[in-house]
Amino acid sequence: MSVGAMGVFDRRLLLAVDARGYGSADTARQREIQTVLPRLLSEAAEAAGLDRASWVRQSAGDSEFAVLPAGSDEQALVEPFMRRLDAGLRAHNRDRVPGAQVALRAAVHFGPASEAPNGFVGPGPVEVSRILESDPLRRALAAAPDAALAVALTAPVFTELVAQGYTNFRPEEFREVVVEKKEYRGRAWLWVSGYDVHALDLGDSSSSSSAGVDSDSGSGSGSGPDGNGSSGSHADVSPPSGSDSASTAAAAGRGDSVTTNLYGTAINGNVVFGISK
Repeated sequence: MSVGAMGVFDRRLLLAVDARGYGSADTARQREIQTVLPRLLSEAAEAAGLDRASWVRQSAGDSEFAVLPAGSDEQALVEPFMRRLDAGLRAHNRDRVPGAQVALRAAVHFGPASEAPNGFVGPGPVEVSRILESDPLRRALAAAPDAALAVALTAPVFTELVAQGYTNFRPEEFREVVVEKKEYRGRAWLWVSGYDVHALDLGDSSSSSSAGVDSDSGSGSGSGPDGNGSSGSHADVSPPSGSDSASTAAAAGRGDSVTTNLYGTAINGNVVFGISK
């Protein structure tokens, strides 16, 4: 095998999870989260037919970043794993007061991640970490107080699995968002258990306020492979690709009108797609 200066190139299935509200919890509550999290992840993996013992994991109290072995079942991680994780969380939260319930954010990515002396390197681990800590995902969970799980999928996972019908998730159950976190800018598709994610208020991208975003910046336990905190920028939120959204515009000063059907995402207001009279 030819090995370049940076080592062996590899693409891996990546999972990152983080618990809501850990930084503001007291010691007893933090201990409970640290006890519950690995148990629920193990139960979900077993139910999905995934060997969690073979995962390379980095844990940080309220979070876990995992690199799955080459050839791991992407479909199993996206659907049966997430369905079982949600069910486990709901079972744990049953009959508990809201302050004692556990809710998780999760991000799934398939991308470059190569072994290094102290873990993994490459854009894949960075991308899944930035999406896990992104404002849209945090806001989605904050806007759904009864939800136990909010999931973000990256483009390779959503477009090649969910959008192509390889899972029982319907593509319209996900909401496409722009993620801007530190040096990273990309897209993710959000799903929130028990909620219509399109009806959730993810905040105005033009607003400077971050109210309603769960922040664990005081916890000292970073999420993802780089252990960075949660302060961040605001994301432009747009309808999911392939949705049935449409907009109508009037031609200024002309007296006639045009109807524009937009399928996908338009980031710049000056860009117009598919104009028909």
